[in-house]
Amino acid sequence: MPDEVLARASAEMFTRDGSGVSVMERPFTGDVFRAHLAHAQACLRQLLNLPDHYRILFLAGGAMHQFSNVPLNLLGNARVSAYADSGYWAKRAIAEAQRFTEVAVVARHAGESPLAAPDCAGWQLPDDCAYCHITPNETVEGIAYPSLPDFGSRHDVPLVADCTSCFLATPLDISRFGVVYASAQKNIGPAGLTVVIVREDLLERSAPNVPAPFSYRLQAEQNSCVNTPPTLAIHLAALVFEWLIEGGGIEAMTLANRQKASRLYAAIDVSDGFYNAPIAREHRSTTNVRFHLTNDALTDVFVREAELCGLTNLRGHRHIGGIRASLYNAMPEAGVIALTEFMAGFAQRHG
Repeated sequence: MPDEVLARASAEMFTRDGSGVSVMERPFTGDVFRAHLAHAQACLRQLLNLPDHYRILFLAGGAMHQFSNVPLNLLGNARVSAYADSGYWAKRAIAEAQRFTEVAVVARHAGESPLAAPDCAGWQLPDDCAYCHITPNETVEGIAYPSLPDFGSRHDVPLVADCTSCFLATPLDISRFGVVYASAQKNIGPAGLTVVIVREDLLERSAPNVPAPFSYRLQAEQNSCVNTPPTLAIHLAALVFEWLIEGGGIEAMTLANRQKASRLYAAIDVSDGFYNAPIAREHRSTTNVRFHLTNDALTDVFVREAELCGLTNLRGHRHIGGIRASLYNAMPEAGVIALTEFMAGFAQRHG
């Protein structure tokens, strides 16, 4: 979270208002919380330039909850859903969806170096297809889609996206999607909250037997309050949305994130092979920069020395190892400069 938001939150969280209640204690049925909920929705709608026929849901839990909720709410009378396999998190979404629907994998990422997102041209969707799911940014592999897929004439199939890691950090034409969801802990706020944006016509697909807290239709009807929502997380999310608006919105974040990523990739590319990023250049994530030390025996040394310099959480995902630097909105450019300077010094010492 941004330092400015943390400072404001620390001043508010442990202070009681005129009624003797802190932001952590507000009942979700009360007028004060409902006003903050409406404010959070309005700020997010402004940031996304969201059309009127989309609804914003603030739901408890993480993105993995939506791996199940998407088929539960969108299958309708169809029996098949389409998924693109772009990496680790797409595979997790596919595995969960297979509990509820027949899954057609319509595209796969390039499995050999350099890695790349699935080719977006000419996807062949099944005839009886409820929706098509993509993961635009893969945090583990460091892969990002350079464009959205082409369904040809299949305008009837809604596009669904797990945008957890790139939400509010890169441009998003919401009109291209039926559903977008994002867990909060990357660019929105603390873990425990997930934002779901759903086109209104799709709400009617939610089956009557979907448990009430998981029903997009019921949550939309009751303004995300079928069950107790994560009230504190929503309050903090609103502070982040305000910070984004004050800072120039998604356009400003996109520019800043591209500059941060360009600086870091440049440091990798000029290292004469000491570091390498195994992702095709046009598919490189500006959010999660994944790279490796050519001498893998130095990876533990790199992580240990980086931590001594205050550069933490750089170890790559256990699935693939290496190094991963996540450049979410709250990461200032100064952090990237510190990392690249450390990388240059480390290469000189150990090269």
